[in-house]
Amino acid sequence: MPIFVREGNAIKEKIDSMPGIFRYSPDKELDKEIEEISNAGINAVLLFGLPNTKDALGSEAYNPDGVVQQAVRRIKSIREDMIVACDVCMCEYTDHGHCGILSVRGEVENDKTIEQLGRIAVSQAMAGADIVAPSAMMDNQVAAIRKALDLNGFGSLPIMSYSSKFASAFYGPFREAAGSTPKFGDRYSYQMDPRNLREALRETKLDVEQGADILMVKPALSYLDVLSALRREFTLPVAAYNVSGEYSMIKAASINGWIDEERIVDEILNSIRRAGADIIITYFAKEYLTRTAKRNKKDQKL
Repeated sequence: MPIFVREGNAIKEKIDSMPGIFRYSPDKELDKEIEEISNAGINAVLLFGLPNTKDALGSEAYNPDGVVQQAVRRIKSIREDMIVACDVCMCEYTDHGHCGILSVRGEVENDKTIEQLGRIAVSQAMAGADIVAPSAMMDNQVAAIRKALDLNGFGSLPIMSYSSKFASAFYGPFREAAGSTPKFGDRYSYQMDPRNLREALRETKLDVEQGADILMVKPALSYLDVLSALRREFTLPVAAYNVSGEYSMIKAASINGWIDEERIVDEILNSIRRAGADIIITYFAKEYLTRTAKRNKKDQKL
């Protein structure tokens, strides 16, 4: 279950473009959500942070007392067995909204950025994260993070690499939720061309060679062919991210009475699983498992 954590106190803030999804402060509001999703049967979360201050270097991302680091410690204090994965990127933390450090010409500087990604991953590991998940799509980011973790005593901490992250129009609601819309330009220079399956296979192979432990395809629904190809080609666990735009389209159609949401979500999640996903990251997780539990309970009574 992806969770948005916002710096502050007593915050449970709705996200207009994602009905049913909220931003939580890392205090009692987050505690309540963690209890709910745990009771629903979810044993893993993926954290995204919204800091109060941003700068050109995204320095709040590696602040030992940053919002994500606070959230990790909070979750572990109430549910030690909850698996906590942390997004490793800079877009939520930079004042320009891009995923890395910019040159004077406004271009993302790959090599400087991957050094920062290593610092971010180490700070999350020190806070107690179980998995780090680099999503910045910089060249050699997995190798840089693996080296940084190893040098700081986290040699066994897994890396879930966004190995096939496409420059997709399906990310719109997430960018509102995370406050990560670029102030200029786009991310086509570092995210993948949606038309190019072979590039996804090449980039994934490089991530495997550099030490990735879990591979990811993002988005899920328009890229089930990529997911299936990765499942055939590689033996590592494969995750699929059922992203915000996919979630919001279904919610909007359901609110208007145009579709049967429960049946559609069943079909979608099973299609992702059928295509080869070992792990599904989805905003539907809590609703889906809660409905499934109720349905199973009803069937047992019958």
